[in-house]
Amino acid sequence: MQEKSGWEPFIQFVKFGFVGVSNTLISMAVYYICLALRIHYIAANTLGFVIGTINAYFWNNRYVFRQKEGEIRDTKKSLAKVFVSYGVTLGLSTALLAFWVDGLHISEKAAPILNLLVTIPLNFVLNKFWAFGSGRNGQQKKSAMPGPMEEQ
Repeated sequence: MQEKSGWEPFIQFVKFGFVGVSNTLISMAVYYICLALRIHYIAANTLGFVIGTINAYFWNNRYVFRQKEGEIRDTKKSLAKVFVSYGVTLGLSTALLAFWVDGLHISEKAAPILNLLVTIPLNFVLNKFWAFGSGRNGQQKKSAMPGPMEEQ
């Protein structure tokens, strides 16, 4: 059995950050393309959110929270949980934005940056332990009995 590095959670968090940057760029590109096509900004934002979340799922599943050997991941459940995770942080981000700007009179340009301090770690935890968590959402080991090459 391979020993886990103490750096593994930090490295996962950094990888999650890279995926988040790509997710944001894709979401924004979709949004601005939709606006250029004269699609309503709410529909544009929704489409950007959906495409960005699918991008996040793909890369988090393949790159950040890889399946462990012998693990079976229920793709539909994981994808649904990723959408719920991102939806929760989108809702929280919107509420926090109103709080920072309307309640504390923080600049509407600075407020989204403050949100990131809350939403990125929360989304990481939701994805790591809930959406992609080993043994959850229908993920199972292929066999309860170790094979001849596995440690008991």
